[in-house]
Amino acid sequence: MNLLHKLRAVWHPEMYHGWGKQKKYFEGWYFKMVAADKQAALAIIPGVSMSAQGEKHAFIQVLDAIHHKVSYHRFAFEEFNADPHKFAIQIGKNSFSTEGISLQLSDVQGHLQWHNTNAWQKSFMRPGIMGWYGFIPSMECYHGLVSLYHGISGNLVVQGQHIDFEDGRGYIEKDWGRSFPEAWVWMQSNTFRWDREVSFMCSVAKIPWLGKSFIGFLAILYIDEAVYTFTTYTKAKIGEIKIEPPHIFIKITDKQGHLLLIKAQQAEGSKLASPINGEMTGKINESLGSEIEIRFFKGNKLIYTGTGKCAGMEISDNYTVLLPKK
Repeated sequence: MNLLHKLRAVWHPEMYHGWGKQKKYFEGWYFKMVAADKQAALAIIPGVSMSAQGEKHAFIQVLDAIHHKVSYHRFAFEEFNADPHKFAIQIGKNSFSTEGISLQLSDVQGHLQWHNTNAWQKSFMRPGIMGWYGFIPSMECYHGLVSLYHGISGNLVVQGQHIDFEDGRGYIEKDWGRSFPEAWVWMQSNTFRWDREVSFMCSVAKIPWLGKSFIGFLAILYIDEAVYTFTTYTKAKIGEIKIEPPHIFIKITDKQGHLLLIKAQQAEGSKLASPINGEMTGKINESLGSEIEIRFFKGNKLIYTGTGKCAGMEISDNYTVLLPKK
């Protein structure tokens, strides 16, 4: 039965992939919520961790940009349950799905519903945003997009404070595998102009491959239901990358004549736990108050320009690995 569940998950990256796993494995979903007034941003990260020794537990991390706090809630692995037919998980009294979340944690309580979720459009040979790399069984880390952009209704009580997320904006992605990459930068925002649906995500990372490694990247730009994908497997190229924390500049081109210019600035953040060989023993600084300025061209024509607020951003400590060698 585990094999059937695992095969189904290959074409549904949003679902649980850890069927039958016993050690050196992690899986986590990233739910980001921004209030309509942009005065509150929150990331909730449920997942599972399995060490090299086979010690397993479930967890829920809370990145609270309102009070600048991170909390890590540990649960017995037996309190984790995943639906084998769709994306729906439960950890203790907390539930997560493509419909919404329900939280009963010591620092966050309440219910939120999602409206008009926008998944990355998959195909048989590209079941997820990793394209054919998603079929390779030995990748260090896999990445999936669950919803690029959706509306929110409901409210939460965070650290005893009532936070209204009605008419806010949400985003969901996930990772699974053994470890996060040796080096990476990641950024995301769907809080651009409020009168348009715009979402942007970009990641650059060092990827182990056949005993060697390469610098892989992924950028997804969603504008009013149109999705533009720039990544290694589509033959897009990074023409320039500069990382001088807190600033990042990236220039990407593709074969369709598109040009994407990214200027980002990381705000002060908090330390999240990250996976190393399945254990949540690593640390990465993430901010939910960063900014991402993008300019998107088709040839010489400017298609879109805007600045995303309340952006999530991570820059690993050894980011210089990602830079071109001089």
